[in-house]
Amino acid sequence: MDREKLLEGKKIAARINQMVKGEVLDFYKAYSFAPILCAIQVGDDKESALYLDFQQKIAKKLGIGYEVRKLDVDIDRESLKAVIAELNCDGNINGIILQLPLPAHLKANDIRSCLDPLKDVEGVHPENLGKIILNRNGLAPCTACAVMELLNTLNIELYGKEVVIVGHSEIVGKPLAAMMLNAFCTTTICHIATSERGLLAEHVKRAEILVVAVGKPGVVEGEWIKKNAIVVDVGINYVDDKIVGDVEFGKAYERAMYITPVPGGVGPITVALLMRNLLKAAKQQKQGNKG
Repeated sequence: MDREKLLEGKKIAARINQMVKGEVLDFYKAYSFAPILCAIQVGDDKESALYLDFQQKIAKKLGIGYEVRKLDVDIDRESLKAVIAELNCDGNINGIILQLPLPAHLKANDIRSCLDPLKDVEGVHPENLGKIILNRNGLAPCTACAVMELLNTLNIELYGKEVVIVGHSEIVGKPLAAMMLNAFCTTTICHIATSERGLLAEHVKRAEILVVAVGKPGVVEGEWIKKNAIVVDVGINYVDDKIVGDVEFGKAYERAMYITPVPGGVGPITVALLMRNLLKAAKQQKQGNKG
């Protein structure tokens, strides 16, 4: 396997983490405390717990404080909002992350709207999402930003490129589409209705840059990939105790110019950018600057 063809995220994440570590030290020297991130976990989802452990390890390496609020799975909407309101007002907490999935009786978008936009380090509050549309400086969704970081390392001209994004979630597809439009890419978003009409392959086949973020293994067949396309697979799926992406990797690898491995592609960068967003949020809070 040609390693140069793989868009591996570990080196990019290491570079971002090294930068953040140095800036955290500078922040501590200036304000006599390190930024603190608080994660809210509702229930005992195992995959969520693993992600929290990974976040905590990275935070410790970077000198960042990390707290977890574990809440009962049956907590009601108003009680959860009260916890968030408390954290919003806590001057010792610089960033808040609402860990998914939430129980069925709680709606993620409703709860995210309660976050203080200045502490929304995942970039999912409506105010922060709106800033992406307006191409303004804000806290942007980490996974969408991770895709852009990957592409930026390739030093390719994005202007006018045919970009196809499969998946239209609020944390990846929609904000990433706005970022691509801001870079003057010709951008198409595909979703379940595209597939149900039988048009997904047609759109994928013309993509010079393909980003897939659905959460369904093999939703994009490898033979659909345009020759010498750049393929960014955001999907994380567990199949027979293995982690696989949304793209049929073997055939896609043969056709692509570059392709992300799963795991080891977008994921490490996402966590690094979460920490960078925390540092940015802490600076804005101290400076009274809303970006």
